[in-house]
Amino acid sequence: MDTPKKRSETLRESIEELIAVGKLTPGQHLDETVLAEQFGVSRTPIREALIQLASMGIIVMRPRRGAIVAEIGPQQLIEMFEVMAELEAMCGRLAARRMSAAEHAALMEAHQACKDARDAADPDTYFYKNEDFHGQIYAGSHNAFLEEQARVLQRRLRPYRRLQLRVRDRLKRSYDEHEGVVNAIISGDSDRTVELLRQHVMVQGQRFADLVASLHQLKSTPDSEKTSLSDVLA
Repeated sequence: MDTPKKRSETLRESIEELIAVGKLTPGQHLDETVLAEQFGVSRTPIREALIQLASMGIIVMRPRRGAIVAEIGPQQLIEMFEVMAELEAMCGRLAARRMSAAEHAALMEAHQACKDARDAADPDTYFYKNEDFHGQIYAGSHNAFLEEQARVLQRRLRPYRRLQLRVRDRLKRSYDEHEGVVNAIISGDSDRTVELLRQHVMVQGQRFADLVASLHQLKSTPDSEKTSLSDVLA
């Protein structure tokens, strides 16, 4: 049954996905009336969806000026990645101690899916398979609160993590880093898992320079390449 709550959640997920893949860009205005027309709904569920996204930090609601996609500057971005690295390391430490054999198998399956995307040189597919891979580690921590916090920050960083995967040779390096993480978790080496995940997620040195250099791509997508919101429901 399509309840008002379910409808607003579906709209929130659709808008969030368009932001994650760069179809809606940082600083872009989100007009409630236009969104309502394109999704074929009233403004009420649109407003509820935008409020949800604002509470997650993905968009910003401005008094009397409407909503825009949140913009994150380089300094805040590196601070967020620092926290993300620590959250992932904490999840990894617990996962190395707590994951079951069945969870190890699921992690290996997610790792293989990343390999397939890497071999196909498909960064878009790798982006989603990479999220699945990290999600296995969050869940494997068997700490629901920690998993929730990791997923919240991961969602805010999605557009920027996607950008990273478009840097030359990043797919290969990312997969190779995953390989070490998988081996450490399965062997129960929590300290090694922490070290590897922290290095994997942390944006510093040349990786930070590459990310900053690519930030303009989020704002420079030609109109011809942007997807109409109505396409989501087509």
